[in-house]
Amino acid sequence: MSDPTERAEEGDAETRPDGGHADAAAAVGAFAADADAESADSAASAATVEATETGANDGVRGALRHVFVVAVTEYRLAVRSRWALALTGLFVAFGGVVLTFSGSAVGPAGAERVVASLTSLAAYLVPLAALALGYDAIVGREDEGWLAVVFSLPVRRSEVVAGTYLGRLAVLAGATLLGFGFSGALIVREFGVTELPAFLGFLGGAVGAGAAFLALALLLSTVAREKTHALGAALLAWVWFVLGHDLLALGVVAAADLPGAALSALVMSNPVSAFRVLALSGLGTTAGGGFTAVLAGSGLSTAALALSLVAWAVVPVAAAGVLVRRRRL
Repeated sequence: MSDPTERAEEGDAETRPDGGHADAAAAVGAFAADADAESADSAASAATVEATETGANDGVRGALRHVFVVAVTEYRLAVRSRWALALTGLFVAFGGVVLTFSGSAVGPAGAERVVASLTSLAAYLVPLAALALGYDAIVGREDEGWLAVVFSLPVRRSEVVAGTYLGRLAVLAGATLLGFGFSGALIVREFGVTELPAFLGFLGGAVGAGAAFLALALLLSTVAREKTHALGAALLAWVWFVLGHDLLALGVVAAADLPGAALSALVMSNPVSAFRVLALSGLGTTAGGGFTAVLAGSGLSTAALALSLVAWAVVPVAAAGVLVRRRRL
């Protein structure tokens, strides 16, 4: 026979608005406070047109508060599960290995070799880390029951998607900056401050590529119905963008004399290619070698490449915000 006290506790957990989920409790309290504040503001702004406009502004601020609450919750969950520490340590370790084997030459040539090697490493490692961090962002939270609790609160589903993305992006960007920043400190120490701009270009491109692939992972997690399906789709996405796209594009470039516009389209159709060209454009077209050297001659500006990475980060998140409304829990 079960203890009546245990049965009472179970009954209380079932009737609690947070479903007994420890992390959802904080979100429930924050969203409840926001809802009370918005109700008071709405009642006070019904008198005049000016008050109505103020209420609309408060609605925008309320949406931003909701996004912020979800983002903070996601960040805390990632830190608690050691994701931030693991990614930072991974980037530090691999960056140190690259510096050990690529930084033997002294002078600008040695620094360019190190940045080019870091770019080649990050082109494989950062997308994989981003996809691993984001593939369960929606479908995983649904399996845990956390998503149903948050969707039952006075918050739009698109706000939950945006907050989830921003919270995990903060983890990924922080790990990238700290992990590869350690390599940057060693580069400055070895080659001088004059090589810092080239490394900062690489670092910004790495963060942009990570943001793009995290957005793709979020979209795949929104579409998938099971975590295993989302994981398989994320692995296929990594194989295509990191390996398959470049092999196919290299074959097209070798078989046909493509104009500059076609080369630009090839670069911007893959966030990995955009990152490589962005990071290596300041090192000369031969720094990366191979297909990257060909793409570096496409004539794309730094602003165009940066906007391409921004688009790859924004469009999938917007699509996920639309598709999540049709998701049945």
